[in-house]
Amino acid sequence: MNDRWNMHNSFEVLQNKYVGTGHSDMTKWDWSTNIQRDSLASHIGHKSRLIYMSVAQNETNFRTRINFINVNNI
Repeated sequence: MNDRWNMHNSFEVLQNKYVGTGHSDMTKWDWSTNIQRDSLASHIGHKSRLIYMSVAQNETNFRTRINFINVNNI
């Protein structure tokens, strides 16, 4: 029983430390929104990913970045 309690407490500490891990009251929509926001921020932050996405969409790097930022604001 003590092991289970320690594991539960450590999981709560991780949830409080890292925003993207969620919490017990988080809805499915909130969780999926966080995942989408984190993914788009990662695409914008990593130049090679941004270039890959812009080539796949046949757009410039700047236009792809602006599109990702606009989707992120919704």
